[in-house]
Amino acid sequence: MDVEGLPPTQAVEELALEGEAAAGSGARGIPGRERADRVRTAIAYTVMFLVAALFAIPFLWTVSTSFRTLADTVAGFSLLPRHWTTSGYHEAFHTFNFGRYTLNSAIIAGAITLSNLVLASIGGYAFARLRFPGREVLFMLVLGTLMIPDQLRLVPIYLMLVNWIPAWVGHVGWHDASFVNRDGVILIQLVSATSLFLMRQYFLTIPRDLEEAAKLDAAGYFKTYRKVMLPLAGPALAAVGILTFQGTWNALFWPAVLLQDKSQYTIPIGIASFHFAYQTLWPPLMAASVLAIVPILLIFILFQRYFVAGVAAAGVKG
Repeated sequence: MDVEGLPPTQAVEELALEGEAAAGSGARGIPGRERADRVRTAIAYTVMFLVAALFAIPFLWTVSTSFRTLADTVAGFSLLPRHWTTSGYHEAFHTFNFGRYTLNSAIIAGAITLSNLVLASIGGYAFARLRFPGREVLFMLVLGTLMIPDQLRLVPIYLMLVNWIPAWVGHVGWHDASFVNRDGVILIQLVSATSLFLMRQYFLTIPRDLEEAAKLDAAGYFKTYRKVMLPLAGPALAAVGILTFQGTWNALFWPAVLLQDKSQYTIPIGIASFHFAYQTLWPPLMAASVLAIVPILLIFILFQRYFVAGVAAAGVKG
């Protein structure tokens, strides 16, 4: 508003009226913005709920089916069992020897997880801090193995386990050794490229000042790794441990190829044995599936804070 030429008193009044009008129009605009924010929030929560339901419904259906009778599974759709029973769990343990499968999976997954934690942390530290010729090329070759599917490596690895490794260990007195069994499943998965990558990326985020301080105390590479770097790598170790255990616990390909003795079968192979030529026993199958999921859920719930921190930190620096 142009107030030039007006008396001072009238000019002040005109400016005051203009300010009140502007404030009023701004106040009228606030509810509109609030409504728009509420609509966007409602849409976001609706989408998140639908996505969560999309992932939760199959799991809830699995739990529900595990408490049904075999006749109930083919009697038509119902969200909850018509007749609650734990016969599926009883049959999974006593008829299909699920307890033995669980023990075998725990042994294999535990051994592979432990070896990955040890070897990946040492290798990751070497790739992150040690300088040696061909370091970057070797690291790229390690990452390149991630692009080779297991099906393509099947024949070379199988021949190595059947012929080459037994021949090597035979020279040191270990004759008649066989690796087409549980030992072979563990041997070929002692360390993974993914574990090495995560540990290397995490070690790169640790300041070098800590290592310089350790050098002043006459600490070598291994002592620095053990006393300085490893205690700081808890989140990365948790991430590697959870990913390795989960992947090994659910693995089907290599156990199916190498485990020929039924007493060494793991959970995925055991669950696959619930299918018959003309019938699938759904209640014990779903009961076994629920029991197989429980350890993974417990481990993730207990260590999820460290897992998220480790994965987030590993992606900070390349």
